[in-house]
Amino acid sequence: MSESHPGPPTPGAEHALLKPFEGKFRAVVKLFFGPGDPMVQEGTMTNSFQLGGLYLFQDYVGDPSPGPWPAFLGQGFWGYNFGTKKYEGFWIDNASSMMQMETGTVDATGKVWTMVSSFVHPHSGKEVQKRTEIRLIDPNTHDMTTWMTDDNGHEMRTMEILYRRA
Repeated sequence: MSESHPGPPTPGAEHALLKPFEGKFRAVVKLFFGPGDPMVQEGTMTNSFQLGGLYLFQDYVGDPSPGPWPAFLGQGFWGYNFGTKKYEGFWIDNASSMMQMETGTVDATGKVWTMVSSFVHPHSGKEVQKRTEIRLIDPNTHDMTTWMTDDNGHEMRTMEILYRRA
């Protein structure tokens, strides 16, 4: 290794904040499509650190259920970029053909992440702004709430997930 190259990065304090998310969690997912009760689905999220602990790999398997996603599957990565000093996330699933990327920060408590992104909505073809808040409630429980911005710039809650360690 040359002196001009510092070598591979090693996980830092920012990565340590993600440790409580490691493991297997049961998820209750609420999807909000407008007024009325949300659609509720359940599944299992298994999270493991990969590539020397730099990335938290997320592997979600939905329970078989009626509705538009009877066998929902999703995978992603979450990590910290030392260059931008921001958390970054990547998510794909079998409910769309897009690769979702997001960036964000953690608050001073080290327990609330705010991630933001934009994407082209597959049905409308319009760009949508998305904000996700991930809260570490305790070492065995966390939740995630997602809002999307409508054509008038108003945020609408679109999803809530409660994760409990299995």
